[in-house]
Amino acid sequence: MKIVQQTDHGSPRHLEQSLLELNTRITTRALRGTLGQSFQSGEGDVYGGFEPLLDPATLGSLTHLNAAPGKNKRVYHTLLSHTLQHQAMPYENELSQWAGGASASVHGEKIYLREIHTWCQKQSDVPRRLIMEKETSSLSKFLKPFALAPWDAVRDILEDGLGYSDYVAYCADKKGLDYGRYARWIEALLDETAELYFRAMDSWARSTLGQPLADSNRFDAIYLVGLGELDPLFPAHIPVTELLSFFQHWSIDVPALPGLHLHLEPSRRKSHQGITFALRIPQEVHVVMNPSGGWIDLETLFHEMGHALGIIHTRADLPPALKDFNASSTVSEAYAFLLQNMCFSPPFLERVLGLNPRQIDTLTHYKALKDMAFFRRYGAKFLSELQMFQSGDLSNGQIYADLLKRYTGFSYKPETHLFDLAPELYALDYVISWTAEANLQRHLGTSLGDAWMFRPEAGDILKEWWSQGNQFEIDELFEVNGLGTVHADDLAARWQHCIH
Repeated sequence: MKIVQQTDHGSPRHLEQSLLELNTRITTRALRGTLGQSFQSGEGDVYGGFEPLLDPATLGSLTHLNAAPGKNKRVYHTLLSHTLQHQAMPYENELSQWAGGASASVHGEKIYLREIHTWCQKQSDVPRRLIMEKETSSLSKFLKPFALAPWDAVRDILEDGLGYSDYVAYCADKKGLDYGRYARWIEALLDETAELYFRAMDSWARSTLGQPLADSNRFDAIYLVGLGELDPLFPAHIPVTELLSFFQHWSIDVPALPGLHLHLEPSRRKSHQGITFALRIPQEVHVVMNPSGGWIDLETLFHEMGHALGIIHTRADLPPALKDFNASSTVSEAYAFLLQNMCFSPPFLERVLGLNPRQIDTLTHYKALKDMAFFRRYGAKFLSELQMFQSGDLSNGQIYADLLKRYTGFSYKPETHLFDLAPELYALDYVISWTAEANLQRHLGTSLGDAWMFRPEAGDILKEWWSQGNQFEIDELFEVNGLGTVHADDLAARWQHCIH
């Protein structure tokens, strides 16, 4: 692979090839880590040979690319993202080394940080989750300096080197979003739906946890939204991976899709988080999940298939800037949430899983309440992150704890905020994607009926959307495909209809 030399810096065409190689290296490294595989010789140095390109000074000679909208801007920001990651990587590696061996002790049981979500969902109870809250608080205090260091390195480059006023200004430049407008929209929606949420969530906490919502913490929330208490309704005779045959309704034979690699077997070495890796779009895609049983596996599998099918069906003839580089993952997340929620629709639950009307009513109630809790959590996360970045003080997590408690009802420790902080205000991407997913679902239901997922025409529509790859952001995708505008009415209507 040709490495971009100093004389090539003004050419987006040459930059693209180096950035594609970097994307593949980084994604391959992440894939192997998620699978629990050891790195082969030379794989650890993913940026080897690219150091001149990734020198922050190089970006100064390429600012003209950022000034032009479209493909050149995407090339610039892909390079900027790699430059930031390159500068932060030594600090992230140090954090990973410390965090990799960090564990909580609950009644003599050793739970590593990477295992906490699954432990909460499948093996915990209220008293032990209270101990977990105290344990993770202590671990977070110890790891705080290591967690702050990568963010300090990134902000130094953006603010001192490139002249951004703060991290929010960088995200706004890359994604073209008015974060202040979204903050006001989210605050209004959360306030409008607060009564419905708090009434239903308090009832759920009291009936399942034996305590009011006001006395429940974030680990209790993880247990609830895992839907573990409803796992007895999941048909035990159906291995979740066999449900991939569902996609034959859309003339998609998943095991035969060229370039799609499924890593779905349980393993102690694998990460517990489901994730999709695009090494080359659309030529090589990997889906990784570590099944633990029940409804969480169904959600994880179909969510990741939403990502994977969108990637695999992307037009191969699109230029890299329109398929491999993207300003955000909002479009892909919308497809993922569409398939994730589809498999909890009454027609799917009845025809595929064989549930009766009473079971379906119970499941759709709690699934909608779970989704509403997630929406409120990520909405509050976005609002807190916006304030923290704009204040310039990432060390103080009190804003995070206060807003999460205000909007979800569950308590969060302020010292844990850095371990719930994702790059580029990704929490807002999730919120927008959930909203757009409800619009897409309503469009398909209106066009093809409530059982749209069993219609071959649904596959045709989805394949047309998927083929467009990353060339459009979500608002553009809606406009180009005659879908109107992204709005929250459909999502709010779903909550009102399903939560009782």
